[in-house]
Amino acid sequence: MLSIRELEVFRRVMELGTITAAAEVLRISQPAVSRTLQQAERRLGFPLFLRRRKRLLATPEAQSLFPETVSAFAAFDVVQKRAADLQAGRAGGLNIAAISAFANALLPAAVAKFCQSRPGVVISLQSMSALQVATYVANHQADLGFVIDSIAAPGVSVSDLWATDFGCVMPRTHPLAAKPHVVPADLDHETLVCLNRQLPLGIQAVRAFADADVPLKIAIEVSQSTVACALVRAGAGLALLDGLAMMGTPATDLVMRPFYPSIKVMGRLVRPRHLLQSRLAQEFIDTLNDVIATHDRCSRHDDSADTAITTPQAVSKKN
Repeated sequence: MLSIRELEVFRRVMELGTITAAAEVLRISQPAVSRTLQQAERRLGFPLFLRRRKRLLATPEAQSLFPETVSAFAAFDVVQKRAADLQAGRAGGLNIAAISAFANALLPAAVAKFCQSRPGVVISLQSMSALQVATYVANHQADLGFVIDSIAAPGVSVSDLWATDFGCVMPRTHPLAAKPHVVPADLDHETLVCLNRQLPLGIQAVRAFADADVPLKIAIEVSQSTVACALVRAGAGLALLDGLAMMGTPATDLVMRPFYPSIKVMGRLVRPRHLLQSRLAQEFIDTLNDVIATHDRCSRHDDSADTAITTPQAVSKKN
């Protein structure tokens, strides 16, 4: 069996026709090229070249071997390029599982920014329930997962990512929009749109009204924040949501007024517990943190910002 070096020398001599030219391209001496060819011939058990009047003539065996050698080096070059792209984060794949609130709001901006400098990376973003997110990450079907509030599942680690205020989404022209905050009692006679009571935000709505000792009268129950905002826009009622929902449906006709006392909804990052994190996964987390920080700065400096967003902590590379 020939070594890579022997195949490389053979290929260059076949391509260039002389030992002198091959030695120049390979940046080695002519005797070194001759010795390598002789060593290759001994390994193969047949001559590759015939020497005729200081010229090399490729044997039929060499002519037969040459196309396969070219193909082998082409494959080797592909492997080398692929490895370089992976090292630089320009290639590979990243599977992301997220609840719809994240998939419709925060993640699209992060994916767009991430892909700008990595056109060769393939992103898979799937929207599903929180339990499915945890299952996908635990089974290594997803590299990263995003959920709201806590979730306990074997095989995953969960860390805080982003906190938003919980409150009420309403038309900008609604009388309650003039208030900086609302309390459940303010909504006692309003038509309310709420997420399913088995979902984290639905559970949060029930808890907020129970703590205030105000009956929660839900008129419309939905499964996605974007649908709730669409219903508010259509005049169907007011929606009980968090600040993340407003990111998914940016508009000047809707505002979100947080509850008082403040109620925080925590967005969380889900990762495999016993699997080393890939370079691409960590780079995506860094990109997402940049998007969060940019949004936070804009909301702090924009006098017309209608949702209160806080970033309790950035996800550490060491997590």
